[in-house]
Amino acid sequence: MSDVTAVENLVKKHQELKREIAKVIVGQEKVIDQILLSIYTGGHSLLIGVPGLAKTLMVNTIAQTLGLDFKRIQFTPDLMPSDILGSEVLDQNRNFKFIMGPVFANIILADEINRTPPKTQAALLEAMQERAVTIAGKQYKLNRPYFVLATQNPIEQEGTYPLPEAQLDRFMFAIELKYPSIEEEIQVVKSTTTDDEVTLNTLFNADDIIAIQHLIRRIPVPDNVIDYAVRLVNRTRPGIEGSLDFVNNYVDWGAGPRASQNLVLGAKAHAAVHGKFSPDIEDIKAVSLGILRHRILKNYKAEAEGISEERIIAELL
Repeated sequence: MSDVTAVENLVKKHQELKREIAKVIVGQEKVIDQILLSIYTGGHSLLIGVPGLAKTLMVNTIAQTLGLDFKRIQFTPDLMPSDILGSEVLDQNRNFKFIMGPVFANIILADEINRTPPKTQAALLEAMQERAVTIAGKQYKLNRPYFVLATQNPIEQEGTYPLPEAQLDRFMFAIELKYPSIEEEIQVVKSTTTDDEVTLNTLFNADDIIAIQHLIRRIPVPDNVIDYAVRLVNRTRPGIEGSLDFVNNYVDWGAGPRASQNLVLGAKAHAAVHGKFSPDIEDIKAVSLGILRHRILKNYKAEAEGISEERIIAELL
């Protein structure tokens, strides 16, 4: 099958997938789009929102429709790294045997990841970047595709630990969930207060997702689009040649090279699901907010004046 046919098939399957997810999840189309784009590119996503916005249900629904092995880890203040990765135990013959933790699955839901201390949060770093886990000096490869979807309550809430910058940078998208509209909330209440059960169809399998990830990487990108992505990321960095006064005034640290890579990959996937065979600058702009939001560290002046990351990115665009 040619890549052109593969892209056309992806457009159809993507729309089918969204219709299937909509059986359970009301609204939140932009959120679902960004989660699916990160899956198609092999990235990870961080969902940020107050409790009760169906973050966990959304991930569970997506895992079912994709036909992938799914495990949920509830992050709590007393969670240890071995509770995530697994540990070695002595068997009956007094030999060490490795018992795999819940990190060994295709989709990991790291629920309320900011409820656990940084030591335990960091247990996911190697898994997210290297797709492997090292226990007692031995490396264990994780199954492909591998995707971490973490949920997080806003930092201001009680009993939370901010994610370290190195951990945040591993997430391709940081996606903010908003409250539903009145009409959407009425629909949610109607559908969740009855005894009706929804049957979800599985539309993909692990091999299909891996094939899509390879297809996305084969999509050609014009030099001017790559140039735009790199320059956009470069302009988030204060104190360098050509940096904007607005950025110098309100930003402590800007995005790193991983942001440029993610912008190009995200733009490729965004173009593909919209039936285009090569991304343009509009595709970069379409994915820029989710990719840059968590990579820009504001200073105290920005906090005091109520300048949001969204406002900074809008100025850059």
